[in-house]
This record gives sequence, C-alpha cells and structure tokens, in this order.
Amino acid sequence: MHRLILMRHAKTERAAVSGLDRDRALTARGTADAALMGRVLAEKKLRPDLALVSPALRTRQSWDAVQEALGDVEVRIEPRLYDASPDTIRRLVEDAEDQAGCLLVMAHNPGVHTLALEYLTESAASPAILDRLAGGFPTGAAAAFEVDVAGRCAYDGFLTPKAFGGGADD
Repeated sequence: MHRLILMRHAKTERAAVSGLDRDRALTARGTADAALMGRVLAEKKLRPDLALVSPALRTRQSWDAVQEALGDVEVRIEPRLYDASPDTIRRLVEDAEDQAGCLLVMAHNPGVHTLALEYLTESAASPAILDRLAGGFPTGAAAAFEVDVAGRCAYDGFLTPKAFGGGADD
C-alpha cells in the first residue's frame, strides 16, 4: 500500500425510525457532500483500489455516493469498523496493506479522527497540521496519507466538504 485514506461518513439524520444507531441514514446534505467528496478524491487522483466500509447504513450510503465518481473499486463491508477503536481500524489497515495500492477506510468518529491524529504524531507532522486535525474531523471529511515501505504514514492532505463548497464543518 502506498496511500491510505481515512474517511468519515457524511451528515446523518439524528435518529432512525428503528431507533437503532446502525440504521441512521444520510440527510440530503450528507448525500450531496459524499458525492462532492467522491469528485474531489477523483480530481486529486486519490482513487482507492480497495474500500473497507462499516456496515452502518450511513457509511454504506456515503460510500455509494463517493464511489459514483471513483468507478470500479473493490468494496468490503467490514463489521469490525462499526464504532471501531483506533486500534481496531489500524489492525484492519495493516491486514489490508498488501491487498491494495490505495486503501480507503470509511468509518466513524472518534476512531477515524483519533487514528488520523496518531498517524500524524507518529510521522512528526508539523504543529500546524496537527492543529488543523485536532480541531475536529467533520462529517464527510477525508485524511490522506502517503505510506512508505516501512508502513509509516505521512500526511498528504485533509479534505472537507466545506472546503469544496459543501456543507458546514460538523
């Protein structure tokens, strides 16, 4: 793997009709933001070979909207990504590192945000970059990392829907 993208699902409804968190769907803004982020990733040549996606409805819907702009990508619905800790996400990334040149993980906060901060700290990212991500990981956001041969992740960008004309940072 030479590139990793950690992405949070897009904006969701507050509650599902079923009452289950896993069943929360995207809002109209969430669907639009996810589609926007798919186009942004494609324009920036951040096209994954493999996507690991949480089974929650909101992550699957986010991925469907993102994938429209990315074309054919192998997708695996990964049950362990639902409400995953940073350590669980890291293990899943490490397990998939030989299976893709570019891996995208679509999951949830706080796991995605915390893992992105851990990768930044491990790579001695600048204080400005750490401050930018410490401020939050909004819905629909994506953190991109270049991965060296030793598996170390170096910051390659932080993309939010708001930065490209989409919804608010929340």
